[in-house]
Amino acid sequence: MRTLIEHLNFVLTVDKSDTVLRDASIVVENDRIAGIGPATEIAKQYENAVFDKVIDGTMLGMCPGFVDSHVHLSETLSRAVFPDNLNTRAWVFHWAKPFYAHITEEDEYWGALLGITEMLRSGTTCFLDMGSQYDPGIVVRAMDKTGIRGITGRHAADNPPAELPRGWTQEMADHHFFPDAPTALKVLEDCVRRYNNVLDGRVRCWVNIEGKEPCSLELHVGAVALAEKLGVGTTYHLATSIEEAKICESKYGCWPVTRIDRAGGIRKNLVIAHGVAIADAEVTLLAERGASVAFCPCSSFKLGKGATSIGKYPEMVKAGVAVGLGTDGVSAAGNMNLMRQILLVAGMFKDARLEPDIFTARQALRAATIEGARALMWDDEIGSLEPGKKADFILFDLDHVEWTPFYDPLQALVFSASTGSIVQTWVDGKPVYADGKVQGVDEAEIRRKARELAKAAVARAGLHEEGIETTTTLYQEGN
Repeated sequence: MRTLIEHLNFVLTVDKSDTVLRDASIVVENDRIAGIGPATEIAKQYENAVFDKVIDGTMLGMCPGFVDSHVHLSETLSRAVFPDNLNTRAWVFHWAKPFYAHITEEDEYWGALLGITEMLRSGTTCFLDMGSQYDPGIVVRAMDKTGIRGITGRHAADNPPAELPRGWTQEMADHHFFPDAPTALKVLEDCVRRYNNVLDGRVRCWVNIEGKEPCSLELHVGAVALAEKLGVGTTYHLATSIEEAKICESKYGCWPVTRIDRAGGIRKNLVIAHGVAIADAEVTLLAERGASVAFCPCSSFKLGKGATSIGKYPEMVKAGVAVGLGTDGVSAAGNMNLMRQILLVAGMFKDARLEPDIFTARQALRAATIEGARALMWDDEIGSLEPGKKADFILFDLDHVEWTPFYDPLQALVFSASTGSIVQTWVDGKPVYADGKVQGVDEAEIRRKARELAKAAVARAGLHEEGIETTTTLYQEGN
């Protein structure tokens, strides 16, 4: 299948030089970009070529598909359930855990479908999911139906609290927490061997763990070592808040990144989720180790993580750390719309530090595309629009109020546009969102089923009741 999209108003390639093409054409052959460049050059290059389809791009703009570096698909049914007066630790232990204790495999499947449809409508073509509470195959089935690209895994932890808090169940604890690190790692290895590179390579499976207090030091280090052995990556939550960092310092004499690194657990195949509480010396450490960070601006804003006050994200980028953008779960951030994250990160540090030239629009777009792809160890195939790479891209309707008028497409995309002007999202050389709908699925039925299942799950978890704790002392004492 050979497709020509000709005379595009602009193409933001996000290559090494951040080349912006005007009056450009792109040739897609099967799942890859065969040619891209000025329309006159592509016309000469393909003068005698036969195309299966030719698309007029005169009123269209293009950029690479967005890469969501941190998302919880198993959390999708909890949208707008948790209040916004929680810090990270209370949010996890007294709200998220009870929710996870009461969702089923069916809940996860429909939640994954719902989340993926939101991502595709928002231009996200690839994601890093923290993983299923049950089996990665649940997410894989949803990916099969929708055509999206992504990485998933199976949730793992091995350090349960001495006493289960309100809303937790023994059944959840037994399923959620493995008896020890070796047992968890054996299951995670089996998942990778079963699911990695399925669906013609659109799916990758990693050695993912929850991270921080619910995981032992042995599991943190074991996860990156196992992933290294299997040739894949791992991701876990770490340094997610100043509260976590202070508790770590009181117990171990250092902040979380330093503690894990001293045991050999910070390596180049690791994506640290959040990474808010990072000391100056740890920025250098991350760069030296080659580890990456997934920054979730909306989550930081809702939970008061402190990205604008203590976050070192601009310093990480300057040091060469791959900093991708993530949406987190819908209850932590409210949405799976990466365009919101792009807008926030392009302005939050300018405002917080009174420096208008810090974390610019260019860096924000790179964080959502090529830097996210680099974090996911997939930048050889996705993240930028170049010959030979996968044909994963977004088309914007420029005959839209958000784009009328505009001069610089980068400034317009970051500060003016929204998902409302996205008309197509392509993955693997095919439009998987087009004509106002995600292809291959019944979105109305997905939404209906999600509302039905969410209502039941929230009731089972007791999250509609009064008196749920908004602070916590869990994991503050002992190991």
